[in-house]
Amino acid sequence: MQKMKVLVIGSGAREHCLACKIAQSPLVGKIYCAPGNGGTALVAENIDIRAADIDSLARFALKERIDLTVVGPELPLVEGVVDRFENKGLKIFGPGKELAYLEGSKVFAKQMMKKFGIPTADFRIFDNPQKAKTYIKEKGAPIVLKADGLAAGKGVIVAKSIEEALEAVDLIMVKKKFAEAGNRIVVEDCLEGEEASILIFTDGKSIVPLVSSQDHKPIFDGDLGPNTGGMGAYSPAPVVEEVVFEELNKNIFYPLIQGLRDEGKVYKGVLYAGLMIKDRCPYVLEFNVRFGDPETQVILPKLKSDLVEVMLKTVEGDLVDVNLDWDQRFCLGVVLTSGGYPGNYIKGKTITGLDKLKNEKDIFVFHAGTRLSSTRQSPDPVFLTDGGRVITVAGLGNTVKEVRNKVYKAIDGISFEDMYYRKDIGNKALHFPS
Repeated sequence: MQKMKVLVIGSGAREHCLACKIAQSPLVGKIYCAPGNGGTALVAENIDIRAADIDSLARFALKERIDLTVVGPELPLVEGVVDRFENKGLKIFGPGKELAYLEGSKVFAKQMMKKFGIPTADFRIFDNPQKAKTYIKEKGAPIVLKADGLAAGKGVIVAKSIEEALEAVDLIMVKKKFAEAGNRIVVEDCLEGEEASILIFTDGKSIVPLVSSQDHKPIFDGDLGPNTGGMGAYSPAPVVEEVVFEELNKNIFYPLIQGLRDEGKVYKGVLYAGLMIKDRCPYVLEFNVRFGDPETQVILPKLKSDLVEVMLKTVEGDLVDVNLDWDQRFCLGVVLTSGGYPGNYIKGKTITGLDKLKNEKDIFVFHAGTRLSSTRQSPDPVFLTDGGRVITVAGLGNTVKEVRNKVYKAIDGISFEDMYYRKDIGNKALHFPS
């Protein structure tokens, strides 16, 4: 049988992780990443096409006879890459444009949750900043404000005071911190509890859940400071007990997927639910329509099943008998960032120490904001920083404590100027029995 050609769209650690897992499939002979990064160049051929340049991506896929395209980031999904590829007879993993708005519009997502009776925080929608401020003054704080559109994971502000909330309205709607994404906002009650997330594969009929995980969004230890794209994660999240898992399927995923199907809307791909869990009851904070980042980097190292086979069954509407096989150990990942992130930072810093981790058992290095140096001559590749989130270092271990120690020890050997990372990833899981 002829081996498959697979195209991975995106340039982050999620895409590097996807490429590594896809490379393990006996079905695959060649992987391309567009545009990729320094790390993806080690397992795939990087193609100089932006993730949002759908026309060029489609032309490339047709020319190279790509058998399966896997979309990493949300922007091309929201802009309709799946519809365009399918119209050209190309097989692609992900939801179409209409349902990608479950992530592309916070307003649409909350409306769907309300429509299908999915547990979530009480909310109001505003396109007028003054009306939003009036509501906030009546409602009080803490309160959560969300820019409607895509904001690279940074469009959510948890305001601890009314004054902070009013400033957030101005920031989003008046000063346009997130551009057009802030034309409308969702103002919702602030839920208390512990956050976690679950991803599922679905072909629009069947649901196949992945293992749970917990992301860490704020930049500083103790969940302080502004939100980022994610500073680390671990899987599974002990807070997602069996009873919670059952609630997720019964009250969240099945009502949504079946409700959409009843309206003639078939969701195919992976769906991510960001959750707040209180008293063993899960509430949906948000939906994402693609693999999470950094959650993917701690979920896929645990997956023993052939990812490509599952993706093909998802696209072909044949998930009914699929069961995933998992490594039962914990996986934990820590994100190394450029100093100044999520604000301003400087690129082009030399990264050292990665070569020492190549043969470390159960340690994985997933590149995000990196590029290969074109000036340094060396038997080993030389990588430079090329973004805010630079690398995710992940590992497997029998307990949270064991894997934390293993990952942080690996990080000690990596260095680049102004490197920053959180020191408390996984701490929340330590009070649960392993």
